Amino acid sequence: MQSALWVSKTGLTAQDVKMTTIANNLANVNTTGFKRDRVAFNDLFYQVQRQPGGQVDELNQLPSGLQLGTGTRVVGTQKVFTTGDMLTTNQQLDIAIEGQGFFQIEEANGDIGYTRNGQFYRSSEGLMVTSQGLPLVPNIEIPEDALNITIAADGTVSAQVAGNSDSQELGQITLVNFSNPTGLEARGDNLYRETSASGAAIEGIAGDQSMGQLRQGSLEGANVNVVEEMVEMISTQRAYEMNAKVVSASDDMLKFLNQSL
Repeated sequence: MQSALWVSKTGLTAQDVKMTTIANNLANVNTTGFKRDRVAFNDLFYQVQRQPGGQVDELNQLPSGLQLGTGTRVVGTQKVFTTGDMLTTNQQLDIAIEGQGFFQIEEANGDIGYTRNGQFYRSSEGLMVTSQGLPLVPNIEIPEDALNITIAADGTVSAQVAGNSDSQELGQITLVNFSNPTGLEARGDNLYRETSASGAAIEGIAGDQSMGQLRQGSLEGANVNVVEEMVEMISTQRAYEMNAKVVSASDDMLKFLNQSL
């Protein structure tokens, strides 16, 4: 009974972690560029009381053994980097990435962060920045007298300036990609940080090789499917309830033994 209580306890803990992950996915259903998490489970070590294939006698072996599992655990969460729905905003500084890649953002401490959120603004200095005021890398400076801003599919930024019929090129937005994007560290504020698991950032031009193209006037929505998350939530709730039932049943069995002996 002690073993059953422990096993069900690990199940309760694991399902609680999964429910927390589902709650975070649903909470960010309207977060621009958000990527949903999924949970990976592993079973724990086994108590082997009879080894499979053990000798019964000189001629015969056990066809199976006696192995008692000790529960489950969450071994990790994984970001799912599928592309979300494209939302048309018609805002000149809104950019969506169609395909793979990340924008580069200079954080307050000088480190480079990476994001799929292409909702940019013009700062008082004329730079393209995020909603937190962090500048895009490479810096794109927009003149005060810019009338129309055009961002091409390859990231070339140009603007029509007042008093000049010709467009003026302002710079090039580049993207980066990683050999293992799921190894990135999620920092919050729609930012990721490079880790040894993700590999080094590979910079390139939008549309080249594995990089996606840019779409001006659009934003990438979260890749959270509400219906799927609700189904997962119900399944997780049922699994939690079953583990709680095991705790209750094991407790009743212990009470019976104490009263009988």
